Amino acid sequence: MAADSVSGTGAERLAELADERVDHRFKGLPPDADGLTVGELAAQRRNLFSGGFTTPVLALSAERLDHNLRLMETYSVRHGLSFAPHGKTSMAPQLFQRQIEHGAWGITLAVPHQVRVARAFGFQRVFLANEVVDAAALKWVSSQLDADPGFRFVCYVDSVRGVELMDAALRGAVRPVDVVVELAAGEGARTGVRTETECAAVADAVAGVDTLRLVGVAGYEGEVPDADSERVRGWLRRLVALAVDFDKDGRFGGLDEIVVSAGGSAWFDAVADVFAGIPELSVPVLKLLRSGAYVSHDDGHYRKITPFNRVPEEGALQPAFRLWAQVVSRPSAEQAFVNAGKRDAAYDLDLPEVQVLRSDAGERSADGVAVTGLSDQHAWIRTDEGVQLQVGDWVGMGLSHPCTSFDKWELIPVVEQDGTVVDYIRTYF
Repeated sequence: MAADSVSGTGAERLAELADERVDHRFKGLPPDADGLTVGELAAQRRNLFSGGFTTPVLALSAERLDHNLRLMETYSVRHGLSFAPHGKTSMAPQLFQRQIEHGAWGITLAVPHQVRVARAFGFQRVFLANEVVDAAALKWVSSQLDADPGFRFVCYVDSVRGVELMDAALRGAVRPVDVVVELAAGEGARTGVRTETECAAVADAVAGVDTLRLVGVAGYEGEVPDADSERVRGWLRRLVALAVDFDKDGRFGGLDEIVVSAGGSAWFDAVADVFAGIPELSVPVLKLLRSGAYVSHDDGHYRKITPFNRVPEEGALQPAFRLWAQVVSRPSAEQAFVNAGKRDAAYDLDLPEVQVLRSDAGERSADGVAVTGLSDQHAWIRTDEGVQLQVGDWVGMGLSHPCTSFDKWELIPVVEQDGTVVDYIRTYF
């Protein structure tokens, strides 16, 4: 399935990431590595704690990353799902490629800039989970489709007005743009068409133009108001019924497959359950799951809501990020400050979680140590009575919300359990 998901030129671009020079752009890396290529630095296999890295520094666990990739590959196969993980989580082409190698159909993205990144690295299948009404972006997408017969691009439509704008921008294109009608997750949800009657009107608008081709239906169950298992499954059944009705009405004529897509990182168990019941349609159905946060998982929001908590026999994702900072001030027995703050750590959902302390004597428990707030470049640390923590000690923290962890770091060390840095992940936000 993944063999044609990256072009030859894209593979070359991925390989060229190792040729980028290390310099002041990349925080946390050893100052004495300036001028080395990323590949040369990786080949040195430096230790994160003794190899000259400066704090703060974000580390991605090699073993846990590999575990998460394998687990979701197995899950998708077990449930008969195709998988287009949401790449906006990491915006890291190297991770896109690893996901493709682990069976992903393609990559999901959110805005045209992200598609440009994916295309620069040769990715051949992109699902854009958004409506695109920017004329310049649409013309660029069209140029990509016209120049590369192997490029598959699918995006949302959620209004007749959107169809009109897309059609105006795409006139003269050789290939139509494939679209799916987005069904909103309910009143008060985010984007999407609110009712089935309105969905039919949008589909009619698509059928009335030559520049677009209706290929399915999609949505995001994570926006279901007051979400619980029953409400989410109810919305997913509406989505499936919409696809069935569209097919009965002949709206998918001439297709090789019908796309039915959903799946954030909170309810993919519900998606798997409901999609398993999709009836036989006029052509095969591409059941496309889009969960993305799994790749690094986290120590906060997603750890609490992962479907694997509800269905433990399916396995368990492992938090793969750890942010290391150093104590730079210890003004009292109850308070300390470390040199990582909002510029370094995700903080939109949960504060970082102190997990381990490290000094010349080795690692020790972080019991009684907690982050209570973040400034731009400092984390506020509360310590219980008797906690041994001094200026210069390293503090290892787990992070919440992968989407706002990756975006603060342009080059992230991949670290084995013993501290050996074996690779570097380049991000493009």
